[in-house]
Amino acid sequence: RTTINPPKSLNAPIYSGVFIIPGLQEEERVAVQKRGHQVLRALHGLCIQAEQAPIIAVLCSGGGLRAHIACLGVLSELRRHGLLDVVTYLASVSGSTWAMSSFYAKDGNLEDIEAELKRRFDQREWDWYGSLQEAVWSAKTLKNYSLTDFWAYLVVSKQTRELQGSHLSSMKTLVDEGRMPYPIFAAIDNDLHSAWQKEKNQKTWFEFTPHHAGYPALRAYVAATHFGSQFKEGRMVRQEPERDLTFLRGLWGSALASLEEIRKFIWGEYLENRRVKASRYFIQGFSPNFSYTWKMKDLLALLDLVMAYVEDPKSPSIQEKLRGLQQELEAQRKGLWMSEIIQSWTEISLEEQEQFLEYLAYCFQRQKQDPTWQVQTSLMVALWDYFVFLLKTAICCSKWEWGTTYNFLHKYGGVRDPAMHTRELLHLVDAGFAINTPYPLVLPPIRQVDLILSFDFSAGDPFQTIRDTAKYCQHHGIPFPPVEEAVLQEWSRAPRSCHILRGAAGPVVMHFPLFNTDNCGDDIQSWTDRYSTFQWSDSYSRDMVTQLLEVSKKNVDMNKTKILREVKNVA
Repeated sequence: RTTINPPKSLNAPIYSGVFIIPGLQEEERVAVQKRGHQVLRALHGLCIQAEQAPIIAVLCSGGGLRAHIACLGVLSELRRHGLLDVVTYLASVSGSTWAMSSFYAKDGNLEDIEAELKRRFDQREWDWYGSLQEAVWSAKTLKNYSLTDFWAYLVVSKQTRELQGSHLSSMKTLVDEGRMPYPIFAAIDNDLHSAWQKEKNQKTWFEFTPHHAGYPALRAYVAATHFGSQFKEGRMVRQEPERDLTFLRGLWGSALASLEEIRKFIWGEYLENRRVKASRYFIQGFSPNFSYTWKMKDLLALLDLVMAYVEDPKSPSIQEKLRGLQQELEAQRKGLWMSEIIQSWTEISLEEQEQFLEYLAYCFQRQKQDPTWQVQTSLMVALWDYFVFLLKTAICCSKWEWGTTYNFLHKYGGVRDPAMHTRELLHLVDAGFAINTPYPLVLPPIRQVDLILSFDFSAGDPFQTIRDTAKYCQHHGIPFPPVEEAVLQEWSRAPRSCHILRGAAGPVVMHFPLFNTDNCGDDIQSWTDRYSTFQWSDSYSRDMVTQLLEVSKKNVDMNKTKILREVKNVA
């Protein structure tokens, strides 16, 4: 297999191609080495002697807004007890990635992050206009716009009440100096999800760090700044701007609700309502004498057509709406080419129907290149862009398209698997669809993890992530502590704040269920119901945020002695 290494010097220009490395990427290796010096100093401060720094990883599960808030509480309490400084890796899935990204974006200042979090939820603060602008801009400028863009800017930003304009690569300074643990953010390749379900395919997992993004099973990466750029045969052929953390939060955290809840929000509470309001605004607010009015009406007709198609692709009204749109375009000598498609509409496949609607949308978008648009008001241009955003979102909704980005392994000869190099596009989604904790990213031997602190904020059985990981490891021959189903079921009936798993090989695992008999007594179910993972931010008050932070902190505080004992054992 072809091996391409990026430049060794950390001060060298960022390598603009695909690289495949058998071991740790050089930047990560150096960062972890420098972090080791910090870990040794911290161990000494905790009266633990060690000649070599152990590799300790903190893993935080998904769980929507509950995970976001609880993860911040865990990090805060680990720091208060001097334990965060002995951690080498921080890895997260779904809602916990929101907390981790805030943690690094704010230079690890957890006191300020907590205070700001409480203030935003107390005042129900959310920059709706700024979020909408970002979503509309994405639809306007991106070839690979998908529901992830909508979700990131109009759902995740509201859930966290925060727009993160900084970038993943901006975390490099903190980790390069060893001041903070090395972060790993998890996703999965949704195109390979069936392979995951059948055989727990390791290639399904995708990781992001401040230095790289790619497939750990293949050791195939691109620089984090080049994620989303177009590659062919291992070389970048079109550079795109680095996506901001708000978008990545949407990609990492796209499973915070049930499928039905997601559809209901995107379709009913947003698309349909906004279409009606925007249409009414246009009709009432602008004179029909303007030369561009027909363009706007045609776009509204197309939007109405697509919305009807999303609601029911087999509805007889689709052909009627197509004919109506054709008549409007024929009046402008532009709709003659549609006749054949309309006549055979019920005979062509759903895929062909979707492709046709996408092409119609593309044609309408190109109308803005018409010279007559140069004299239009900024308000009309903004309204047009908004309609295009609604239209592209509706089309993505009909295809249920998430996480679309260029495949950096496209036609790359260094990877033999056709499933990896024949696709031009990838579809990356929340890793919680596979395992709701990022064990597969820290268990590979190259990361040499000695101790894992696993904080579980999941819905349902708090030991399901352990069960899933054990099966995954058994399938691939990866060392992991043995677990018996009878024991897991017993623990699940009355979970304690900390459960320790040991094996003959592999890391020791300390597992911390969020709600347990130690911090909730016999009231676990009411806590679980109150902080459902399928819950929107409007239902959270400042008091709820404060109480959830305190419960999550207790799991660290009550187990400080146990954590120190296990740290000492691996030191």
